[in-house]
Amino acid sequence: MKVLNAIKASILDYCQQEFGIENNPNFLNISLTNPNFRSTGDYSFNFNGLRKFTTLDNTAFGEKLINESNFKLVIAEYDKGNFQIASAALKTGFINVKFSDLFWQIQLQEIAAKAQFTTHSKKAEKVLVEYGGPNTNKPLHIGHVRNMFLGFAMCEILKANGYKVIKANIYNDRGIAICKSMAAYIERSKGATPESTGIKGDHFVGDYYVLFGRIVEEQLRAIHHIPEDVANVYKHLGKEREVAEQETPIFQFAKELLLKWEAGEEQTVNLWKQMNAWVYEGFNQTYNNIGVDFEKNYYESETYKLGKSVITEGLEKKVFYKRADGAVAIDLTADGLDEKVLLRSDGTSIYITQDLGTAQLRYDEFAMDKMVYVVANEQDYHFKVLKLALQKLGKKWADGIYHLSYALVESPTGRFKSREGKTADADDLIAEVLRIAEEQTKALGKIDGFTNEQAEELYKTIGLGALKFFVLRVNPYKKIIFNPEESIDFHGHTGPYIQFAHARICAILRKAGAVEQKLKDAVALSNTERDLILMLSDYPNMLTTAAEKYDPSEVANYVYKLAQAYSKFYSEQPVLAAENEAEKKFRVLLSAQVARLINEGMKLLGIRVPEKM
Repeated sequence: MKVLNAIKASILDYCQQEFGIENNPNFLNISLTNPNFRSTGDYSFNFNGLRKFTTLDNTAFGEKLINESNFKLVIAEYDKGNFQIASAALKTGFINVKFSDLFWQIQLQEIAAKAQFTTHSKKAEKVLVEYGGPNTNKPLHIGHVRNMFLGFAMCEILKANGYKVIKANIYNDRGIAICKSMAAYIERSKGATPESTGIKGDHFVGDYYVLFGRIVEEQLRAIHHIPEDVANVYKHLGKEREVAEQETPIFQFAKELLLKWEAGEEQTVNLWKQMNAWVYEGFNQTYNNIGVDFEKNYYESETYKLGKSVITEGLEKKVFYKRADGAVAIDLTADGLDEKVLLRSDGTSIYITQDLGTAQLRYDEFAMDKMVYVVANEQDYHFKVLKLALQKLGKKWADGIYHLSYALVESPTGRFKSREGKTADADDLIAEVLRIAEEQTKALGKIDGFTNEQAEELYKTIGLGALKFFVLRVNPYKKIIFNPEESIDFHGHTGPYIQFAHARICAILRKAGAVEQKLKDAVALSNTERDLILMLSDYPNMLTTAAEKYDPSEVANYVYKLAQAYSKFYSEQPVLAAENEAEKKFRVLLSAQVARLINEGMKLLGIRVPEKM
């Protein structure tokens, strides 16, 4: 709000002139007062950052800031006889400011008059966000779900803050893992296709990746004469899976296919293209179903050689060096890391090689100010190396690289696995939450008067909303224990709770009819009404924080708290049956703005909110 910024500026200007203190906005922080202490003020100015410049105690210094700066003049400028200061300085180093009911009523009208809740301050900055990143040898799983929901929400939050955003995806569409699916398909498919089997394309190809593992076990049993009653072949052999599988004919066949693909052998390349096409068709169905999208797709098959020019540049600048075995490396021990190989001794690329080249390609294409990678925390080290290597090459744009690292998703019974075909498949997960949404929605009678088509749409809205909110309400760095039943609770810290709150407000607004944007008469505000307007006013600050911290949970939990605050207001203050017309108009306008913000906040998370349920 302008008045808060003006008060802050007046205090900082005074300190600069009186004490020679640098006019640094970080010296004076503004925050909402905790609701439990709201009686002492609406906003707190924390001046502890200024205390090191004076020998005065907290109370004396606070009074000096209020009485000798332009603090009171600023208040008078905005006051017009309507504002009031509840307190001066507190011993804890805060100045608490409390405004009148009329001030907050005016704030509500100003919020209602705005086309958007936020003002864009970052219009000149461009951000590329990479999320998704699936392999084309298996379907999307729950890890991809968290990745894509985080990436999509982060893009929307950055756009709401005024950034120009490029949504990017990279497909890991080459390598031995892809050739394993191809080898199993050639060996066992008998010409089957997704169309002939009725299996979704990515699931179809993924089944052959799982089948590859079974063929490996079959062949290892035959080679080593392992009886069927031995459950764990690899434990029996005393070897890691990756080591043991190399003994089998099917693995050697997969390696042969990889060499043929790299050589451009037509038949192999054609099969690779066909199987990838099946996968992409399946992926696109899932993307459309969950409401995520991409503006730029990259493919590892097209980018895996790009990094070699960056390697050459690094050698020429003596930032990289060639080891005795011929591998190219960088020494990052002085940066708290270690030596990192960037190119194999045989001259072939590894992931870091590709990422160096792809990063340069993206900058050449978009000249972005920031490049955000949404990748699980298993790759924390990788992205530290990537950023440092590019910075040491003198790439100024590398300063804008940010790894949005997130923890894994686990089931209540342990970590999900994909190698043995036990993955929490994204499509199966979505089907499960939709089933639970339908079951619970019917049980609670929330589809009375709905047509079958409307009911089906509501189940999808609630189910996907529950899944997305459950994932996004948690700070990315924290592990998620996902339980579908827990995510769909109309009374808990969930998406359906917020969706129901929105639908209830919409029902009130339908009964109220037209919402008047301008209020002629002043009303006395209850604490719950004041709290709601305070929260509405603080939305832009919260959104800025979410963007700066790269954390969609800031938005998710803010909207949940807003829905909670409205529920408390609704239980305490009648809206349509208010005591007088002035109160009714005020509460209808307040309700409309709360609904509007819930809708906007949830939309940033990719979640729809129904108007009726």
